[in-house]
Amino acid sequence: MARVRIIGSYLSPYVRKVLACLHLKGIDYEIDPIVPFFGNDHFSALSPLRRVPVLVDDQVTLADSSVICQYLEDRYPEPALYPADVAQRARARWLEEYADSQMGDVLIWELYNRAVIAPAVWGEPRDLAAIKRVVEHDVPPLLDYLETQLPAEGFLFGALGIADISIASFVRNAAFARYRIDPARWPRAAGHADRVLAQDCLARLQPFEAVMLRTPIPAQREALRAAGAPVSADTVGGSEPRRGVVRL
Repeated sequence: MARVRIIGSYLSPYVRKVLACLHLKGIDYEIDPIVPFFGNDHFSALSPLRRVPVLVDDQVTLADSSVICQYLEDRYPEPALYPADVAQRARARWLEEYADSQMGDVLIWELYNRAVIAPAVWGEPRDLAAIKRVVEHDVPPLLDYLETQLPAEGFLFGALGIADISIASFVRNAAFARYRIDPARWPRAAGHADRVLAQDCLARLQPFEAVMLRTPIPAQREALRAAGAPVSADTVGGSEPRRGVVRL
């Protein structure tokens, strides 16, 4: 089995999803933990949309988390992370897409971006009024929908799978922005996130997330290496951030 390289930050929900899948399937990997805004020209060549994660292995280079996870499922089918039943499989893909798109729009670009990215990358002050509007007006409909979809116990399709991981990965970033799901109002969503994030495939990433959160961007590679992360020898990261459309 060839070693996989993943390009992208431990703080990205899209990267987190792929790393969890790699662990569950027993696939060894190394990581170039760049913040995508800092990607250099070689990063642009690997990821034309300047999105993370990027997967590079002995067969292909891919730059979309859902495509990567489906590729891993097809190439390494055990253990299965997508349901075998065709209808359940389609529903799992829908919930993965809901996480990547709607949860991404609200929890990443509207909430996490204002609370974490803007200050850390661009040196901008937190827009507390905008964050309050997002929490009060945009987050509740999202959680209302998830409350109708998530189980009261266990995981969505029996065993832990792609839909569970995708949803919980975005909830994790909301916590970085100091938002916690109210378990009295959304007990299924809160309980599901807690159960999934406690699984080893995600819990093992949390020390590296903590390192990135407390370390200035230029020093993150060495801090992660010191913490035991499988950091690559070289990087496609640059020294200055670029504005543009990226997926975290």
